[in-house]
Amino acid sequence: MLGLLFTLAALPAAARAEACPAPGQWQRPGSAPLDSADLMHELAEHNVVLLGEQHEVTDHHRWQLHVLAGLHARRPDMTIALEMLPREAQPALDAWVAGELDEAAFLEESDWFSAWGFDPELYLPILHFARLQRVPLVAINVTSELRGRLVEEGWTAIPEEERFGISPPAEPPSAYRARLAEIHAHHPSAHDEDSFDRFVAAQLVWDRAMAAGLAEAGEAGTLVVGLIGQGHLQFGHGVPHQLDDLGVASHAVLLPWSSTGAACEPPPTDVARAVFGIAERAEPASTRPQLGILLVPDEAGVTVQNVLEGSLAERTGLAAGDVILRAAGETVTQPADVIEHVRRQPPGTLLPLEIRRDGEVREVLARFPPRSDEGP
Repeated sequence: MLGLLFTLAALPAAARAEACPAPGQWQRPGSAPLDSADLMHELAEHNVVLLGEQHEVTDHHRWQLHVLAGLHARRPDMTIALEMLPREAQPALDAWVAGELDEAAFLEESDWFSAWGFDPELYLPILHFARLQRVPLVAINVTSELRGRLVEEGWTAIPEEERFGISPPAEPPSAYRARLAEIHAHHPSAHDEDSFDRFVAAQLVWDRAMAAGLAEAGEAGTLVVGLIGQGHLQFGHGVPHQLDDLGVASHAVLLPWSSTGAACEPPPTDVARAVFGIAERAEPASTRPQLGILLVPDEAGVTVQNVLEGSLAERTGLAAGDVILRAAGETVTQPADVIEHVRRQPPGTLLPLEIRRDGEVREVLARFPPRSDEGP
């Protein structure tokens, strides 16, 4: 769930565009375009392939499905590993692949909205692909409660069986700590050194848990394809670094890359094994209630990390760095809490949000448009 920003050397517009992949084109960063068939053949020889995403971008999930289909044609002994769900959701995933649950029952039994919260419509095409092809789905995340316990109590204080046998993480590269520091700088507790240490520790728990899940899923010799937020994958940090520490060296990271002509920022040479050019385009308005914000957990509530331009959140006055403390009078502790309140909000009504900004607590009202103002 990390939203990471990169600072690139200034380039003339023409040079920047030439260094970017064209829409629909694979590219090794800093090099020539790649042939899709050759790349798929190469990737099929790996133990683990990691497909990055921005969770809320529909085309990223369409791209993931495209890659999954290409890899499955070469390695039908494939397993799909999901950041989206903790290990407790594995029985629901098994039942889904076996065809024993419909969509509504799967979402309920997996506790999707509490565990993840992003619109399941983004992921259902991939889930249906897995069921159609009988491709095993594996949950590789852990709950926020377990992450919190490991950070606050320490690894030795948590019995191995309660942490699913996950071992303590390897120390992060200094460049990864520096990138995490850039993210933490936007948090209200940015000047608290202990807060940053806890933030890094929580990130390492997250990375290690997913790496351990990937390693375990690949023990039978199948190709494991992980769907994971791109911030956990870029530059060989995060999950790839933890995979190396676990002795899983045969892995490759693929990323979708915004490709919008002269406005495109060329991918750094070491960001991934390959990137795929995706043209930015406007999505049809969703019929589901949406605020249009990216949320991350915070010690006191939920932090607004990003506000989409033209969104309801922007019109409401929400800004990056705001901490949402309460929604409709109820305390929120994780992004899923806010998302669930938004999903339940009837058209044409107000959702009161209590936020903290610059140390001051205030209330803002999110006014949801009436049904006639929503998209088709």
